[in-house]
Amino acid sequence: MDRIVYDRMAAHDSTHWWYRARRDILSDYLTRYGALPPAARILEIGCGTGHNLPMLARFGAVEAIEIDPAARGIASERLGKPVGAAPLPALPGVERGAYDLVAVLDVVEHIEDDVAALAAMKSLLKPSGTILIAVPAHQWMWSAHDTVNHHHRRYSRRTLTAAIERAGLKPEKMGWMNSLLFPAAVAARLAGKLTGRDDSDDSPPAKPLNAVFEAVFRLERHLVGRVPLTPGLSIVTLARPV
Repeated sequence: MDRIVYDRMAAHDSTHWWYRARRDILSDYLTRYGALPPAARILEIGCGTGHNLPMLARFGAVEAIEIDPAARGIASERLGKPVGAAPLPALPGVERGAYDLVAVLDVVEHIEDDVAALAAMKSLLKPSGTILIAVPAHQWMWSAHDTVNHHHRRYSRRTLTAAIERAGLKPEKMGWMNSLLFPAAVAARLAGKLTGRDDSDDSPPAKPLNAVFEAVFRLERHLVGRVPLTPGLSIVTLARPV
């Protein structure tokens, strides 16, 4: 990702509606469907500034990997111990067969060979382990945001399922996320393209609007995985070894 993406993440990951609500949604989703053992061993790959680590720590002992040095430094401070730097898809030096949960939250789309990356994650799991995956959806929504984040693709349910299955995994509880705000996001994206103002600025909006967006998005914590939502900005799933 471009340097500015990490800088904005560091500045806004505690206040931006998207980060805050998504952490709550993923926490509830894992509680309902993760089937994790007590004191699970957890690895987040591509943890960025480490903003998801406290949420994941509710489920067990957390380790993390981040290849950007500056973001890794912030994440290490948040985690209270060093964060690793092993890149996907090889993940050199990472213990195989050791983890109950591997979390990759808006990471797989950054990897050119997503199947090889998912297969490498599978090799890290204990026999009963699982991978928590979140990815951006809809290739037709490609924008400057994807470019500055160095995405290789956005996913459909079909293409994500195909990549997971080719890696020797089975998707479970796959569903849309950020569906309630999807119409507004589509309108904003189309307006940006029509007016030539398609930019990558993902800073939070004014505080009142930020609070509204957060409240609306957070409602999905009661819905994701339980009911079939309409298409959203993201797809979330668990993936377990076949």
